[in-house]
Amino acid sequence: MPNYDYECEKCKNRFEVFQSMNDAKLTACPVVGCDGTVKRLLGTGGGIIFKGSGFYQTDYRSSSYQAGAKAEGAANAPPAAAPAAAPAPAPKSKPAE
Repeated sequence: MPNYDYECEKCKNRFEVFQSMNDAKLTACPVVGCDGTVKRLLGTGGGIIFKGSGFYQTDYRSSSYQAGAKAEGAANAPPAAAPAAAPAPAPKSKPAE
């Protein structure tokens, strides 16, 4: 059930009412002594709340798309590093004469 915002046209009192969508709109101001009429204000609605470990663009992709993305990722990956070669031995120096 949504919350609806109302404003009195006479005293400018703003208030919020938790109503069913099937309930009739309010017409009378709830402030004691004010016999003004109220109008329902346009609201922006409630925000979306995502609950869970996470929501990503790829969570709901088809299996064929996921397989293609995996293959493309493997093709674009940098080549594996070659094993380091053993350093060459230093040249022997001649004995001093």
